[in-house]
Amino acid sequence: MRLNRPQMTLSFIAAFGLATAVAACSSTGGGTSGPRRDPNLITAEELTEYATLSALDVVRRLRPRWLTGRGQGTAGANRPQVLQDGARLGDPDNALRAIAVSDIESIRYLSASDATMRYGTNFPGGAIVVTSRAR
Repeated sequence: MRLNRPQMTLSFIAAFGLATAVAACSSTGGGTSGPRRDPNLITAEELTEYATLSALDVVRRLRPRWLTGRGQGTAGANRPQVLQDGARLGDPDNALRAIAVSDIESIRYLSASDATMRYGTNFPGGAIVVTSRAR
C-alpha cells in the first residue's frame, strides 16, 4: 500500500509526537514515583511522621550528608553551623539535638557560599537553617 503525501506527513507527525512523548516520560522518571524532593530542604510534610524525634535524628535519617564535613583538611573539620530563626546555635550535634521536630516548619541546608552570602563569614561547612512554626 502506497501512501500519498498528506498521509505520509500525518504519519510522520504522529510518529514524531509519540517518540517525543516517550522521551519526555523517560527523562522525568515516568511520573509514578511522585514529586521530586529538594535535596536541600526538609518540609513540614516530611516531618509529620517523625514528630517524636529530635531535629538531629530527622536529619540523620532523611539527609545524613548534611552532617558531614566539607572542604579541605581533616574529615569533619568543616561541619555546618546551625541557625534557628536567624540565631546562630553552633555545631549540628548539640544544636539539632535540642530542637523538637514538633516545633519545626522546615529545615534547609545552605552551601558554604550561600551561607556566607546570607549570614556573613565563618560558614566553611555551610549552614543548616531551621525555621520554627508560627505560634
